[in-house]
Amino acid sequence: QVQLVESGGGLVQAGGSLRLSCAASRSIFRFNGMGWYRQVPGKQREWLATITTDGSTNYADSVKGRFTISRDSAKNTVNLQMNSLKPEDTAVYYCRAHTNVNIHWGQGTQVTVSS
Repeated sequence: QVQLVESGGGLVQAGGSLRLSCAASRSIFRFNGMGWYRQVPGKQREWLATITTDGSTNYADSVKGRFTISRDSAKNTVNLQMNSLKPEDTAVYYCRAHTNVNIHWGQGTQVTVSS
């Protein structure tokens, strides 16, 4: 059973930064890709960023230039560096990993940005 555990959420003032981490229970190279999503109550989960096995990255327009996804293969983690945070970035942030046949989610970590 694959486990993904997010950490690093918290409360930050607008303009501040946070770094989220997602620790996988197995080698991240066994996934086709890993990514970050977020969700606020009453809204659909929003895709933010993806990193693939070959290291390619993609970002949603809403976070491009502010958020950076990266990986640490030695620690089997994928990180999301979030800069210039805005109150509208407040959400529960989820890590996602996928293979050809499965999708795995973490339990989420709360990020709150105060104005």
